[in-house]
Amino acid sequence: MTFTGSWLPSWPLLAAFLAASLVLAVTPGPGVFYIVTRTLAQGRRAGLASVGGVAAGNLANGIAAIAGLAAVFAVSAFAFTVVKFAGAAYLIVLGVRALRHADAAPLPARFDRSPPWKILRDGFFVALLNPKTAIFFAAFLPQFIPPGADPGRQGIALAAIFVALAATTDCAYALAASRIAPRLLAWRGARRAGRLLTATAFIGLGVFTAAGSHRPR
Repeated sequence: MTFTGSWLPSWPLLAAFLAASLVLAVTPGPGVFYIVTRTLAQGRRAGLASVGGVAAGNLANGIAAIAGLAAVFAVSAFAFTVVKFAGAAYLIVLGVRALRHADAAPLPARFDRSPPWKILRDGFFVALLNPKTAIFFAAFLPQFIPPGADPGRQGIALAAIFVALAATTDCAYALAASRIAPRLLAWRGARRAGRLLTATAFIGLGVFTAAGSHRPR
């Protein structure tokens, strides 16, 4: 396989990635409820520190996932197609699960008082040590890397864009939580709407991949 040196895919594919990423980033999930709960317990500053830590952990997971995928792609062109279709199947499974099950586990109502750097560290490890995050990146990002592209460059660039979008929306949740947090946590409709949006995005991505052509160049 011959890799091109571009850091980003073509605009139509990039636009699809941005749209899918925005839907997934804005959807309330475990990370959002963790940040909201931390904001409730310790205020806006703690919430924003949690956002930074979670974003750093997510980016580390994304880079690790892409590094592994790039190594596989470099060895075998056939692996490029196999990983894409395996990722598509996994995304569809995630979508079905989102429709059937609650998307967030119960969160602690209180946290010990900690300085911002410890809160940032805690958020980093909460995200980094979640194995589902790396699996998600391994399934999600290859759907937007065209055959023949450099999976390392484009994967890292797309991971950084996704994390930046997620951090932006997480900041919005943290700021909102500092004002209307009790309503955010009590609004059960947020979780139901989140499951529906997540399911639609995941299943749509899976179908998009399965229906498209992914033959290596």
